[in-house]
Amino acid sequence: MRIGELAERAGVSARALRHYEELGLLPASRAANGYRSYDEEHLRALAEIRTLVGLGLSLEETRPFVECLRAGHPTGGSCADSIAVYRSKLAEVDASLARLGAVRAELAGHLEQALRERAPRCEFTVEGT
Repeated sequence: MRIGELAERAGVSARALRHYEELGLLPASRAANGYRSYDEEHLRALAEIRTLVGLGLSLEETRPFVECLRAGHPTGGSCADSIAVYRSKLAEVDASLARLGAVRAELAGHLEQALRERAPRCEFTVEGT
């Protein structure tokens, strides 16, 4: 299939496909006329890339998954390098959650203190009414 068809089937732009090719994530074959040529394996790799990017992985972090698929494995996550990326990303998420938990606790403490110290509601009247 050509780039337009792959882009449509994968739900990405042709520009994104060319970018993935520049990064070496999605190398295309070239037909005699110079057009890029893709197959179902490219579509499968794109689905893997889009899923992983949706989970917060960078394009570079998707490389081991794509290479795993290219090597003929049934899933991109079944290779040791892919598992290492999963572990690394999970550690990043855990660290972010810990930071967010600390920020939340501090904010809650400030709120509690503000509620204890809040001034009585200020009432005012406008002259001439």
